[in-house]
This record gives sequence, C-alpha cells and structure tokens, in this order.
Amino acid sequence: MKVLAVETATAWQSVALLDDATVLARQDQEAPGSHTRLLLPAIDRLLTQTGLSLKQLDGLAVSIGPGSFTGLRVGLATMLGFRTIHGLPLAVVPTLEGMAWNLRGASVPLCPVLNSRRGELYWAVYRWTSADRLERIVAEQAGAPALLGASLYETTMLFGEGWLTESAAVRIALPRSASILDAPEQAGKPSAVSIGLAGIARLLRGERAGPGVGPFYVQRAEAELKYEQSGGLSPLARRRAKLVRKLGTLPTLAGSKRRRHK
Repeated sequence: MKVLAVETATAWQSVALLDDATVLARQDQEAPGSHTRLLLPAIDRLLTQTGLSLKQLDGLAVSIGPGSFTGLRVGLATMLGFRTIHGLPLAVVPTLEGMAWNLRGASVPLCPVLNSRRGELYWAVYRWTSADRLERIVAEQAGAPALLGASLYETTMLFGEGWLTESAAVRIALPRSASILDAPEQAGKPSAVSIGLAGIARLLRGERAGPGVGPFYVQRAEAELKYEQSGGLSPLARRRAKLVRKLGTLPTLAGSKRRRHK
C-alpha cells in the first residue's frame, strides 16, 4: 500500500512516502509558522524524487493533533484537498499516538509529551501488546508538568519536546512507585514515517476519516477562551465594559451632545 503521510502538528514538519513498511522518500525540516509555505513544495519534491503521482497512491495519512492549531489546519486541509480531488482514502492519526510508533515494540509504557501553552503539556500513555498492537492506557491530556508526573505509577518511557523542556518539574511530582526511562533522542520528534505506518494499519482495518473530520485540539484555542471569559462580548464591547469599570459609568451620546451645547 503506497501512502503519503504528513506531520505538521509542531514546528517540526515531516513528510514521507511509504510502500507498506518501506520508506520510499522522506523530508524532515524545521518549519516554525511556515507550514503554509513549505508543505506543498516538500510533497512535490518527494513525488518527483520517487516518480510517483498522487493518483498512483493507495491512501493518505495525516497527524490530527494535539499540537499547533495553525499547523494542524494546514496539514489536514491539504490532505482533505487531495482526498477530494483524487478520491483517496484518508487515515487520521492522533499526534501522540504517532509518536508512540517511533518506538514500535517497546517493552515498557510510552508517554510522548508535547509543549502546549504557558508551560503546560500534552501527553498520553501507550503500551505495545504481544500482538504488535498499540494500546492506549491514558487518553490525551493537557495540563501542568506536575499533573503529568503525579499521574504516572510505574516505569514509563517519556520523550518528546515537552519532556525535554519540563523534565525537572515532572520528576519532582513522581510518586514513589514510578520511575522514568529516557527514550533514544531520535524518537523525540513527530515523524511522518510513524504517521504513515499507523495510518496504513488503520486503512487496512477499514478505518477511514469521515466527511466531517477536524483537528483534534484537546485544548481550546486561545481566541475561544478569551471570548468565553468575556461573556461572549465583541472586542469593542469588551473595551467599553473595561472603560465602564474604570470610570464607573459612560455618558450617553445624547448627554454628551447636551453638555457640549451648554
């Protein structure tokens, strides 16, 4: 099964072409805020390198989050466009699950960790079974490093950018029953190869993304949180309410005119 796989959930962009477990071509690069500009050229280079066209593929696979809101939208929108034009089946793979495929066959639970916002993290816990199937032990979470540390109860392998930045805070919160193993450095970045392998497994099981598929954010967008905190007010209404709180009241338009005419 020939599959194009895309990973744009973080500032690290990864694109790969696979034929079952064989990697035909891949490209990985730093792309902070640049997925819109870099993704299509990267895909075009891989197709040119392999001599393949999109219509010769058997399927598509894409990372759906959690991660960068913009990056996720760019990756998913691109693959949805290919699906519409070429009629290819699409598999969507949670980003953290894809990272667990970086360590296929590991003998201990795996906890991939990504940075969220304001010092918070995304994480989940997986285990490879004897049947070479990936089992999710803890669903995707978002929260403080201490919450991640406190949630672990056995020897677990942690990896990913979030683990690199917040490992000290996570270790402080560990219960006595838990210990941490560090994964090989190359396993820490999201990989389109792993997304492709996980996607192929999904497609072979008949799991295809439906028409209403969207990014898996786990945590709501900053704009949505601000809107909710404001009570659903527009930016203009929020500024007016802030001024009212500061001055106590605001003159009406008619009242202002009367004072100017006195």
